[in-house]
Parts: sequence; C-alpha cells; structure tokens
Amino acid sequence: MKKFHSIILCLAIMMAGIVNLQAQKSDPAIEGKVKQYATVPLKYDVGQLEPDEQELMALFIQIADVMDDIYWEQTVGMAERNKLRRTADRNIVEFANINYGPWDRLDGNKPFVPGYGPRPAGLNFYPKDMKKSEFDALKDPLKTSPYTIVRRNSKGQLEVVPYHKAYERQLRRAEEMLKQAIGICKNEELRHYLETRLAALTSDAYEKSDLIWMDMKKSRLDFVFGPIETYDDALYGYKTAYEAFVLVKDEEWSNRLAHFSQMLPDMQKSLPCDPKYKQEKPGTESDINVYDVVYYAGQCNAGGKTIAINLPNDENVQLQKGTRRLQLKNVMQAKFDEILRPIANTLIVKDQLQNVTFDAFFNNVCFHEVAHGLGVKNVVGGKETVREALKNQYSAWEEAKADICGLFMVQNLIEKGEINGVSVEDAYITYMAGLLRSVRFGATEAHGIANIMCFNYMKKQGAFLRTEDGHYMVDVKKMRKAIEGWAALVLETEGTGNYENAKSYAAKNGVVQPELQKDLQKLSSKNIPVDIRFEQGIKQLGLDGMIKREQGPAKVNDDKYLRLRP
Repeated sequence: MKKFHSIILCLAIMMAGIVNLQAQKSDPAIEGKVKQYATVPLKYDVGQLEPDEQELMALFIQIADVMDDIYWEQTVGMAERNKLRRTADRNIVEFANINYGPWDRLDGNKPFVPGYGPRPAGLNFYPKDMKKSEFDALKDPLKTSPYTIVRRNSKGQLEVVPYHKAYERQLRRAEEMLKQAIGICKNEELRHYLETRLAALTSDAYEKSDLIWMDMKKSRLDFVFGPIETYDDALYGYKTAYEAFVLVKDEEWSNRLAHFSQMLPDMQKSLPCDPKYKQEKPGTESDINVYDVVYYAGQCNAGGKTIAINLPNDENVQLQKGTRRLQLKNVMQAKFDEILRPIANTLIVKDQLQNVTFDAFFNNVCFHEVAHGLGVKNVVGGKETVREALKNQYSAWEEAKADICGLFMVQNLIEKGEINGVSVEDAYITYMAGLLRSVRFGATEAHGIANIMCFNYMKKQGAFLRTEDGHYMVDVKKMRKAIEGWAALVLETEGTGNYENAKSYAAKNGVVQPELQKDLQKLSSKNIPVDIRFEQGIKQLGLDGMIKREQGPAKVNDDKYLRLRP
C-alpha cells in the first residue's frame, strides 16, 4: 500500500511538473518582440539633490504611478490589465506591459494575445459600439473636450463624463500625495505650479497651471503630469491620455541653448512657404532646456519612448507665451547608442558614416521641438484651430511639420554660425539615419506616419540614393531643395486645414514600400532594437530608504509606495 501511495505521489509530482513546464512555455515570436526593446536603466546620482528634492522625487514617482493606472484604464481597463498580467506566458505579460495592452504599437497595433481582436480606434474614451452618427447627434458641447470620456448611461444613451469624475478614485490618491509634495517643496515656482496643477487635476481646467508651468525657470526638478497628448484617440483625435515624466535639469547643456528662444520670430519669418502660412507671431517666452529623465509613466512610456517634450499643447497658451522645449538628453543618448548608430552602420554608405554624430542628432531633435511652435495654430481664413480642422490627422501632420521645419532651422543656424561643432552634412546624414529609425514605428503611430511620408517625398525628390547593395547615400544639394519643398507642403496642409486632403495624402504616401520594408527587415535580422524600455523606479534611484510601503495587499508594481517616513 505504501509503495502504491509513493507511486501515486510521484505521478502527481510529475504531472505538476508537466503542468508547470506548460505554464512556463513561451511563444518565441513574442520573445523576439520583447527583445526588440533594449533595456536601459534610468539612473541619477540623487546625492546631488537637496533632502527636500529627494523626498519630492520619491513623491513624484508615486504620483506618476497613479497617472500610469489611469492610462491603463483609458487603454484596456484595469480588469483587462490584471487578466493580461495573469497570462501564463511571461513574454506576453512583459510585452503587454510595454504596449499597455494586447496590441503591438510598433506593428500596426496588431493583437499579439490570443482572443483579442483589432484595437478599438477610440480605446476606452468612447463606447466600443458607438456609431459616429450617434456621436454627431449628441448635443453636449463637452463631447469634444480633451478632458471628457463618452459612455453609455443605464438607459444605453450616450453621456459625457469629465475626467475628474471618471477617474475620481485614482485622482484622490494623487491629490493626497500632491498635498504632501506642496508641503515640503522649498522652491516657490515649483510649489506654485504643483498647487495649480492640483486644482487642475480635480477640475479639468488646465490652462492656469500650464501658464504657471511656462513661468517655472529656476527649479532643478520638473514634473510633467496629467492628461496631455491625443495620439491614442484614433477615432477623433480629441481625447488626452494621462502620463508623467520626472525630470532633473542639466544646467550646463541648458545654458548652451538659452538664447534660441528669442530667435523664434526670425525663424518663423524664414520658413520656406507662402507668407500667409507663417503670419502668426510665436511667443518668445518659450525656453529650451535639457533634462535627464528619471521616470516615465502612462502614455509616454507606451511603445516607443519620446526623447523630447514640447508643451503645453493648449493653443491659447502657445500664442500667449509659446511652449517649453525639454530635451531628454540621457534617453536621447541611449537611443543614439543602442539604435541610431547600429542602424547607420548597417544602412548608411561607409563614406558618410563619419557624419552621423550625437551632436547632430541632439540638434535635430531639439529643433524638432522648437518647430512645433512655428507655422500657424489657427486655420488661415477660418474659425477653427489646425488641431480641430485636421482631427485625427493632426498628430501625424504636426509631427511632420516639426521634423522638417526643425531640420530647416538647423541648416540655417549652422550656416549663420549659431550652432557650432556640427556641419550641414552632419545634420542631413544624421537625419537620414533618424528617418530609418523612425519609420520602424509603423504606419499607425503619428511619428511613424510623419516619417514615412517624409521618406517617400525625399525619395521622389532624389534627396538620397539607395545603392545596389542596399545602402543609403544623401545627395546634399538635392536634400536642401527637398527640405524646402516638403516644409512648404506640410505648412500649407496645416494652414488650409483641409481634412480630406490631409487624409488622402497620408493614406497614399504614409505607406512603407517593399524596398524599404526589405531594409527594415535587415535591421531586424541584425537584432537592432526598435526602441528602448526602462529599468526605473524608487529602488533604481536608491530612494526607497526614505519612504515606507503602503500597508495592505501587495501592489503589482513593487516600486509603488504611498507616504514619506515620519
């Protein structure tokens, strides 16, 4: 009998082992997708900060985690998030965390988890079964607000709900921690911004806090958080997604760029387009500064990671004061080292490789952000803003404008001696390598569409040649002419606000052609990352000693905390 029991026990152990092995199985295709993202640690020597700044940084990261939770709510909902995280295949879990859902953001938003269909164009901003005719018939003027969701009430009718009501539970947690941060903040400018941002989170009235943020010049720490970008609303382009960046200013690099803000009116006048498409005067209170990022959360952490910030998006604020351009140097450097340089080594002709430099990459990205403030914000001869007129096409065209007008400015500033250590050839050839990097974002992401349109335009104009062995060579003279032509076309598209023209052009020209697809596959075969992901958090920064964990059930993210140590 004992022998029989032993046999049964052994069989049970073996079966458990088999089940466990099955649970640990992973799809090699998904594992390959995870590896497309190079892992980069976000570190910072917090010993350089004052004690109150260290405490603020820890609180900012916790508030950022609340923004992260709300973003999950906006994409798939918390129940679906938890379901994805319970999936047996750990690579699927990891890739779902990178994409904030079961759709691959860098591969046309294709579902990669069994059981999921196409990504809803409106995510959770609108009911998935909502027809456009229903939305058009809805009389509530707040339906197009960036800070509302549309859902069905108990009678099945559409209703509009403000963000501060829809996400009240999460925002209450953020409010508690923001009050702590305000209480310990010694920098007057930062404290004033946090106070007004707190009011904005609980009222959805963000203009005042945006204006205060524009005036924040002397704080070493910065905290960008709240509902900001509209990229995820592929249905109408109205709704903003929650996100957060925790930043530390690099004073040395910032001082190098300080004087460019005052040059914005002259830059606007120099744009290569019809004068009516550059008639507005850009604000000169903008600043251009350089930061190291220590934490990403929410929309900015999903899929491809942004390497610069140009905010606020509010057109009224932009016309009054301009925008702040924040260059994220440590992440820029990581993308240059991990992605851009290997791409150049693979696809740029050998004779032009010496022209691919980090300084050129930095300047191209920097003036991409500056260029967001150029052109017009309101349709020429119309009553709508460009954003309103172009709807879900706006993001791609705005990124196209920033890209090409930024390069145009870099070229002019180099020739005027305002940018040193970089040649026009460096700017052009590094831009070409950058195009090959960005088109990998795909034709469903705004930056990807913008760069594919640019690539196809440049190709038609002969701005570059592709050699028989599959390398790209920039024709400097033709590149200059192509830059001016593409800039004029993009500025006119925004200035006229013609939605149908913008849509049809993007549909025809925002497509990766077979030859380019073949070259992109070459990059994949060499295991060159498509983008990066982060090792980040309170532990990573060595700040866990100053706070205590929240009491109660364990959090999914072990780096989530609630309050400072007394």
